[in-house]
Amino acid sequence: MLIRPATEADLPGVLEIHAAAVAMSTALWTDVPPTLDGRVDWLATHSEPGRLALVAVDDEEAVVGYGSYGPFHAKDGYRHTVENSVYVRDGHQGAGIGRALMEVLVARATEDGHHVMVALIEASNEASVRLHRSLGFDDAGVLREVGTKFGRWLDLRYMTRLL
Repeated sequence: MLIRPATEADLPGVLEIHAAAVAMSTALWTDVPPTLDGRVDWLATHSEPGRLALVAVDDEEAVVGYGSYGPFHAKDGYRHTVENSVYVRDGHQGAGIGRALMEVLVARATEDGHHVMVALIEASNEASVRLHRSLGFDDAGVLREVGTKFGRWLDLRYMTRLL
C-alpha cells in the first residue's frame, strides 16, 4: 500500500468509496449521492495551501482509502485548526489503511504549521473513536441528536489533538 497525494485520476475510486459511505453508513450525514463533479471540486479545494487530500492505493494502483484535512470553520480565528476526514473501501477496514492515512495527515498538518486537528465522528462509530484515541486525540464532547440519517437521531463526538 502506498499513501500519496490524490490526483484527478484517483477520483473515480474516491467517488466509489464516498458513495458507499453515503449510501450505507452514518459516517456522512447526507442522503444525496455524490457526483464526480463534486469530487473534482473537493480535490481542487483540498489542493489549496493549508489543506491536503491523500489516497491509499494498493499494488494495482486501486484506491483503497482516502483522507483529507481542511479548515475547521471559515472564521479567521480558527485559521490554525483543521478538521480531518478518512474513509476506507468496504472490505479493507481493519488492515491499517485508516491509521496510515491519519498518520500522514497528522504529520503534514503539523509540518504545515497547524495547531489543532479536530475529528467529528458519529458517536457510535467505535472503530473511528478507537483509531483517533490511539493517535493521541482526546474526547472534547458529544453533541446529542444533532444529526439524522436512516430515520434515527445521531450524536456527534468531537475529538481533538494538539499538533
